[in-house]
Amino acid sequence: MKALIIEDETAAALNLAAILKQTAPDLEIVATLESVEESVEWLRTNPQPDLLFMDIHLADGNSLRIFDFVEITAPVIFTTAYDQYALEAFKVNSIDYLLKPIKTADVERALTKLRRLTSVERSDYGRRVQTMAAAEHGGHNGNESVFLVHVRDRIIPLHREQIAFCYTANERVTAYDYDGTQYPLNRTLEMLQTQLPEADFFRANRQFIIARRAVKEIVVWFGSRLSLSLTVATPERIIISKARVPEFKAWLRSVHPAE
Repeated sequence: MKALIIEDETAAALNLAAILKQTAPDLEIVATLESVEESVEWLRTNPQPDLLFMDIHLADGNSLRIFDFVEITAPVIFTTAYDQYALEAFKVNSIDYLLKPIKTADVERALTKLRRLTSVERSDYGRRVQTMAAAEHGGHNGNESVFLVHVRDRIIPLHREQIAFCYTANERVTAYDYDGTQYPLNRTLEMLQTQLPEADFFRANRQFIIARRAVKEIVVWFGSRLSLSLTVATPERIIISKARVPEFKAWLRSVHPAE
């Protein structure tokens, strides 16, 4: 089994490597990386390992940002000195969350959990997740029909028709359905723009992508901008800039001729 360590503290990385050598002698550490930028570059140019150990706080920011740039299909074990990021960590494909200082028993428990979850060789786990990811990304021309949403130890299919809007805040993207249920998405709004059909979804601004059938009311706002109300409550007001008003109206007219 091949593992990648993402950790910017040399002592912590060496400690983890020593524990892994003791508890999993068959495990090969393919690289130890120290930053978000370095990790994104490595993951883009190398085959994905079977397992990642990832510190939350890195030299250039929160490691959860890595998931905004790279599709990670391997299971992840987070290591950190802080416990407030546990919920965010389990929105991605995390199987455990270890608090520093890492102890041998912690790593043994996490690896046992990995074996129990897969019930097969761990290398097969990566292939199975990659198969699911391939199904999730089956459309390449703005025709994504189903998104696989990872929530703790579950994978929830979110159908495109369920999405009322997508919203980004604090470098995380969330899809909302028409009941107001939230689904964490492991991708950026820029990625979603290429995966959702333009005929049905519109990039309203830097925070929102909205579904056509979710638009309830349009109000002329200050400075010739537009304020949108949707059929479901939104975390903040949706504003269309003056420059984008013609584009937005044309998008609506393409299906609704009358304004």
